[in-house]
Amino acid sequence: MDNLHFLYYVLDLTGAFVFAISGAVAAKQRGLDLFGICAIAFTVACGGGIIRDLCIGAIPPAGLMNWQYLVAAIAAAGMTIGLYPLVQRLNHPVLFFDALGLSLFAVTGAQKSLAFGHNAEVAVLLGITTAVGGGVLRDVLLNRVPVILEREIYASAALIGSLIIVLGNYLKWLSDDWVSIIALIICFVLRLLALRYHWNLPVYSDDEADSKLRNDHD
Repeated sequence: MDNLHFLYYVLDLTGAFVFAISGAVAAKQRGLDLFGICAIAFTVACGGGIIRDLCIGAIPPAGLMNWQYLVAAIAAAGMTIGLYPLVQRLNHPVLFFDALGLSLFAVTGAQKSLAFGHNAEVAVLLGITTAVGGGVLRDVLLNRVPVILEREIYASAALIGSLIIVLGNYLKWLSDDWVSIIALIICFVLRLLALRYHWNLPVYSDDEADSKLRNDHD
């Protein structure tokens, strides 16, 4: 971690914590036991980062090598279980924490890829992978359709956050700290606005074909 900016470490650990909360809340709502909640919390917290690290050659992955990530995931799971009534007071807590984790991981995923000498394309793609990987694993394990396969603006928000990091690194108009903060805020706000106002990507379907298929089954 010595070759990475301190801000990256703080954001990455914070992202792991809030993603773990979203995973723990979703697992608790599914009625999983204590081990299941902790396992889902850790998977969501570190899944995307582990995939990223394997792709850029950062082996062993930070999520497995650094005990802080495991502690953050377990602490988030314990807080969710112990303070669940408080967490429930948030409007759609899973979506809120998921949006925050998405934004943090999009920023740190792109940052780490650039820090390891990879080009802009790799940084953007792995920024998205870091952001959505844990959520996809969570949804698959909980038998839900992953959000990125639906219409919602989710991976698109991570794409924009990652692009801002890459452009900031290329243009050098602002310091890396400010670029990271701007990317984080824009990605997070975009995701929340999409949830609030039901912004969706266009869906292309053949209504006649769908109707014919339903009639054939009938």
